[in-house]
Amino acid sequence: MQLYADDTLHPMVRDRRGWWRADVDVPPDARYGFVLDNDTDTVLPDPRSPSQPDGVHGLSQLYTADPDEWTDQLWTGRQLPGSVIYELHIGTFTEEGTLDAAIGRLDELADLGVGFVELMPVNAFNGAHGWGYDGVLWYAVHEPYGGPAALQRFVDAAHARGIAVALDVVYNHLGPSGNYLGRFGPYVAPAPGIWGDAINLDGEESGEVRRYVLENALRWFREFHIDALRLDAVHALLDHTATHLLEELAVETFSLSAHLGRPLSLIAESDLNDPRMITPRSGGGYGLQAQWADDIHHAIHTAVSGERQGYYGDFGSLESLAQTLGHGFFHAGTYSTFRGRIHGRPLDIRRTPASSLIAYTCTHDQIGNRALGDRPGAYLDDGQLAVRAALVLTSPYTPMLFMGEEWGAGTPFRYFTSHPEPELAAAVVEGRRREFGEHGWNTEDVPDPQDPATFEGSKLDWTERSAPDHARLLECYRNLIALRRSRAEVSDPWLEHLHVTYDEDERWIAVYRGSSRVVCNLGPDPVTVPVGGRPILWWDEPTVNRTESAVLVPGHSFVVLEAPSAAN
Repeated sequence: MQLYADDTLHPMVRDRRGWWRADVDVPPDARYGFVLDNDTDTVLPDPRSPSQPDGVHGLSQLYTADPDEWTDQLWTGRQLPGSVIYELHIGTFTEEGTLDAAIGRLDELADLGVGFVELMPVNAFNGAHGWGYDGVLWYAVHEPYGGPAALQRFVDAAHARGIAVALDVVYNHLGPSGNYLGRFGPYVAPAPGIWGDAINLDGEESGEVRRYVLENALRWFREFHIDALRLDAVHALLDHTATHLLEELAVETFSLSAHLGRPLSLIAESDLNDPRMITPRSGGGYGLQAQWADDIHHAIHTAVSGERQGYYGDFGSLESLAQTLGHGFFHAGTYSTFRGRIHGRPLDIRRTPASSLIAYTCTHDQIGNRALGDRPGAYLDDGQLAVRAALVLTSPYTPMLFMGEEWGAGTPFRYFTSHPEPELAAAVVEGRRREFGEHGWNTEDVPDPQDPATFEGSKLDWTERSAPDHARLLECYRNLIALRRSRAEVSDPWLEHLHVTYDEDERWIAVYRGSSRVVCNLGPDPVTVPVGGRPILWWDEPTVNRTESAVLVPGHSFVVLEAPSAAN
């Protein structure tokens, strides 16, 4: 093995532990790479490359975040409970599609009341644009977004506005293009059904492979001042050791948090409905701070939209919505018709705060993995969008929005790629269309992920915000978030304090949160709901019958009432 630096090959020596080393004097921004097996025609990038100015196939470049560039010395961090998360994709969040351009929109997010911005993956992947889940150089920041220096500027700017930054990281697999990791050691493992290579977390010589993952996670916290990591698809982490990688990561993150003196959070995306993810280690769990809760999305989406296809099949009734709002998981040791088996495990609502579950009605997956990438506003009216927002933002869970949701963005968010290899590009297009064809879609209607127009058409149109209908929905989101911040019972994370009533036939549901009552009419016609109180926030103005302690709620609308005793 040889080190290539300054246009020169330098011999390397292998130590007792199997690591190859060479001491070479180079400039602090030197380009370098490695030659394996005397293949001098091929110079490979560093698996821990901090910067890839010429893409994932090019030479690596030394980089360390400049400590003098930070201005967030007074930043003490932010905890997830009580916060609102805002998920965004850097490439489509602004017209420019860069981290620096995204800084210019942080004031709007602060005004909205956002506590965390969650960046879809920014690690280096092949091609100019994509979702980022095909990353291959996990330590580098995607150069078209601005590279590592731009990430530092973004985090610093967010902290200056009181906003924490969560980073979406992918440790369950490597992308198919530019993945040289297996050339350097026993890093990869076969994984049928996974797009790209899986990681060797429990096989022979997996100890250093685990360190590769753990040190990557800790680096984002330490060097880039990241506040939280969203761990992609942890159910696909193939680890059968006694101490799961997630638990090991939780232990080391906690230690680093104590040293840095600020909260550091780990958020799992998990398909398992397993509360052990968010159960403290003292209780036999992994000790993560939160996990995404797809059941909450499914219950709200189906109740409002009426869709029942695929994994929505078990949802749709107000009974399922009430059950999920009150218990976090709908499938909790119950039969899932989509999976054809028993799924999930009950959440102990007396010991696990609901703030440990992330609730949402929109995510990159739930929009982008629709055949057309159409947002809810394409098939729901504004009142239905407002009802969805009310159910999430007044819930005891930690709410998350997806970029543009707050004003009912009209632009789609589609699945897009820019693989330069013709064979891989063709496989992506064919696979995407075959998948949706099996679900009854006209394959000719499915956007070509490789077409640049698919990417360009997914960019947010910020001018929409000033249009009357969009502006009204935006104000509704602001008011709901302000309500959440001003009333302790609305952000109360204990499900024991929540009570739900509903009428399946009349399509209304009422959620009791201390002195606040959130009444939602999911039907198109006005309905009288036997809940009393003083209206303090609504979509369409309700009519209160104080004599009968009831409220007339217009169709596709919600109202938040203050209980009579609190109102007096």
